[in-house]
Amino acid sequence: MELDIVIWLLIIACFILSFVGIVFPIIPGTVALWVGFLLYAFLIHAGELSVIFWIAMVLLTILLFAADLIANSYYVKKYGGSKWGERIAGIAVIVGSFIIPPFGIIIIPFVAVFVTELMQKRTTQEAWKASLGSLIGFLSGSVAKVVLQVMMIVWFLVDIFVFNG
Repeated sequence: MELDIVIWLLIIACFILSFVGIVFPIIPGTVALWVGFLLYAFLIHAGELSVIFWIAMVLLTILLFAADLIANSYYVKKYGGSKWGERIAGIAVIVGSFIIPPFGIIIIPFVAVFVTELMQKRTTQEAWKASLGSLIGFLSGSVAKVVLQVMMIVWFLVDIFVFNG
């Protein structure tokens, strides 16, 4: 019983870490979620989580990865950003998470895309617009990730306490 408490604390820590991964993209938030699920599945109640749960988690995980890429790509393109601006935004999010966290993940990509677009002979207005697109893309991707992760955690808890409780 005491070991179950320790494992539950580890599961909760994994779930919290998954949200920290949104602010610090270097932390694999999705992996942390799965570690929490697997800790429960293998160390507390083997076989208790339904097949539907596991299939849904795989599909939501794919959507979780796609949400970030799709949002960033969509908004940078929508606001006139170049392929280089799009790539630099992705790199700058990671670098920015180490520079003045958590604000660096917003400021650094914005500035990096702006400079990148200017270096490609874009006007100041075009560079500004592309930078705004990277910011909107990052924020909307982050919101999508929070929503999906909450859904995954709630589904996990419902599967355990409602369907197997």
